[in-house]
Amino acid sequence: MGSFPISLLSTFLRPNSIPFQHQPRRRPPAPPPSLPQPSACLVFSARIEENQPTVTTTRRPKRKWPKKLISSTRKHRTKSVKEDQPLPTMIFKVFDDIINNFIDPPLRVSVDPKHVLSHNFSPVNELPPTECEIIEGILPSCLDGAYFRNGPNPQYLPRGPYHIFDGDGMLHAIRISKGRATFCSRYVKTYKYQTEKDAESPIFPNLFSGFNGMTASIARLAVSTGRILMGQFDPTKGIGVANTSIAYFGNKLYALGESDLPYAIKLAANGDIITIGRDDFDGKLLTNMTAHPKLDPVTKETFAFRYGPGPPFLTFFWFNENGKKQDDVPIFSVISPSFIHDFAITKNYAIFPENQIEMSLMGMIGGGSPVRADPRKVARIGVITRYAKDDSEMKWFEVPGLNVVHCISAWEEDNGDTIVMVAPNILSVEHALERMDLVHASVEKVTMDLKSGMVSRYPLSTRNLDFAVINPAFVSVKNRYIYCGVGDPMPKISGVVKLDISLSEVDHRECIVASRMFGHGCFGGEPFFVAKEPENPYAGEDDGYIVSYVHNEITDVSRFVVMDAKSPTLEIVAAVKLPHRVPYGFHGLFVREKYLTTL
Repeated sequence: MGSFPISLLSTFLRPNSIPFQHQPRRRPPAPPPSLPQPSACLVFSARIEENQPTVTTTRRPKRKWPKKLISSTRKHRTKSVKEDQPLPTMIFKVFDDIINNFIDPPLRVSVDPKHVLSHNFSPVNELPPTECEIIEGILPSCLDGAYFRNGPNPQYLPRGPYHIFDGDGMLHAIRISKGRATFCSRYVKTYKYQTEKDAESPIFPNLFSGFNGMTASIARLAVSTGRILMGQFDPTKGIGVANTSIAYFGNKLYALGESDLPYAIKLAANGDIITIGRDDFDGKLLTNMTAHPKLDPVTKETFAFRYGPGPPFLTFFWFNENGKKQDDVPIFSVISPSFIHDFAITKNYAIFPENQIEMSLMGMIGGGSPVRADPRKVARIGVITRYAKDDSEMKWFEVPGLNVVHCISAWEEDNGDTIVMVAPNILSVEHALERMDLVHASVEKVTMDLKSGMVSRYPLSTRNLDFAVINPAFVSVKNRYIYCGVGDPMPKISGVVKLDISLSEVDHRECIVASRMFGHGCFGGEPFFVAKEPENPYAGEDDGYIVSYVHNEITDVSRFVVMDAKSPTLEIVAAVKLPHRVPYGFHGLFVREKYLTTL
């Protein structure tokens, strides 16, 4: 990551800090006549500020940032840098700059911040609750509540390598009540975010991009260790960014990132997003948790897991209806540190796809990322009963070539003897984390016979589809409809398609039955399904709306769009113009008004 905005070596680095530029640059006021004109300087760090403090003189970086990144965000200013920083702070800053400039500069496109943070991937500032303009149609009454979308939004301008997964979590929420809408954007106030805000500089290492090659990894680990010993941060209080998803269970709302504990949040009456704090569930959840827990809509139980670089590499657990965590079930049959990002549940089972992506020390030694695909590894799927006491009940199925990152749905057939799972298969898995723009995801239906051990699979569509959702009422039971984002390329979503799984049961043909493309220069994110009548057990599975944020890269305007899930064109029935840009992000959630009031 970046470093503190001061330097020990004045001949090499000077104590300067610049802000993110969030509007086209204006000519700065001329300095007083008694002061010399500022010279070109090197940028050390930048941060996004809510307030408007004073401006400090800056040095121009040698590496120029794209004009689009600068002009597409609002202009903000940072506090003046303190000149009397402690000696250890200055030393750590020097080491940061040496590592970022000489040992491990961001040479690869996938970790080059001027590429990763270009256009609508560039961060925005927090926005307090602001009333929105409804520019099309009328917001349906079933949308009374709030739609949240989580995603990365770095607090500071990265100076070294930066991966899209590294950014600080920011929630973008639109609160809807009686046809009116209020929008708010707030950082998840994680321990990392607050510590770096107080320090006025980034001090935590980037987990995805900061450990490339043995030399750089040892160097950054040494600097981080020094900072820990000097009390600059405490890793036991969390190192995560909570930037991946949002979930509601146990009568609480959580911002999630799989490298840390969940952060409880709530929505104030005026639509403001408030971080309550890190939740360890009465001391029963000591480390990290998946960003994709599964809530059974019937039992109200929530199932989750964690994975990590050390044994047990996978641990399964669940929460009761009241959010009380149950005992861990270590899965010792996972014998290597696998990247298990998501899973699925049925009425009686939990399904874990173990793909070819692993955390590899050898990859790091060879100068690459510590997380990479191993072509020698055979992908497999594990099935375990939901209330298992140990991993002796886990049954594994080898499925060569099936690399699942996100699961869509799963259910049981043949009186529980057959498990069916629907999920996108990453065909070019070697690019899954490094070059997502080269990834093609093919949605497949996978059938596993628990008695014979046989597995069959076939694609439901030839399109590049991911970030898929179903009607939440059909989690763990057989569903018919799926709503997927169209990669163009990933992670940018150029439209939404609706798949009818039943069409594949006879002749395995293309299952797309409805489509809505957002238009030239317009891209959205993961869609989310909201039922019109969630309390009606006789309502149709697709009787509802699809919602998403959509950004127009030509006009630089973002909208909240509402689409009719039954329409063959997924017709837009309402659209809200948002008061500021919403960067592309990850996963979202709609929470009904009656649940918001209980937070």
